[in-house]
Amino acid sequence: MTSVPSDYTTDPGFDPAEDHIGPFYHKKVGDDYHCLFVPDAKNCNVDGLVHGGVLMTFADFCLCMAATDHYDQEGCVTVSFSSEFVAATEKGNAVTCLPNIIRKTGSMVFVTGELHSNGEVVMTFSSVVKRIRKE
Repeated sequence: MTSVPSDYTTDPGFDPAEDHIGPFYHKKVGDDYHCLFVPDAKNCNVDGLVHGGVLMTFADFCLCMAATDHYDQEGCVTVSFSSEFVAATEKGNAVTCLPNIIRKTGSMVFVTGELHSNGEVVMTFSSVVKRIRKE
């Protein structure tokens, strides 16, 4: 089982669904968010592999962290999400992501990324999120 490096943090209580599926971790490096997830048995499918829906949820966490700068000034809602599963991974194997902002407009953010585990890409994704300004 991979341990989470001490420079990663998580935000328990912020999103109940992510708390239930995760925890998901992040750290900011410059302007980028590096995200990390260590799946356990509850995250696996009937074949003992990490469930695709869990990977998609982790990707959504990653892209929203990047799109909102950790919800500092705004929130977001996912408008579209597309993913491709490239390889499988198992419980205990760290899954990482460095989401990439393609474009940020006044109302939308376009984000892509790859999930990596064991030195290979396990999933790619692209998404559009709607920016929600805090009142």
